[in-house]
Amino acid sequence: MMTVKNGLYSIRIEMKDGGRGRATGVIVLLDGQILGGDTHFYYTGSYTFKNGKWRGELITHQHAEALGMTLLFGGREVACGFTGTYSDGKAEVDGTALVGKNSGPFHAKLTLKSSL
Repeated sequence: MMTVKNGLYSIRIEMKDGGRGRATGVIVLLDGQILGGDTHFYYTGSYTFKNGKWRGELITHQHAEALGMTLLFGGREVACGFTGTYSDGKAEVDGTALVGKNSGPFHAKLTLKSSL
């Protein structure tokens, strides 16, 4: 039976539909919990999976200032929901970030770097 493997993953996130922004970072998937981050944000959340599909939710929090830049999520706690597929050491998701009263679709790719 295929499962989402516990481990440390690299993550590449791109905003879709004309949204500006992308990020790369690391994320830990461990028994249904999500912990991770990138240059300016950290993420916490949870996920479930079954039969090659998975879904979850996470909250992003800004941890560092971006001098000279305007961040899409800047200064806000942002809720995100996602659904996607997974296979041996890889996963992809499509989701929506709720930024204030606006929503922004995104796509992310995860690659297993180290199993836990």
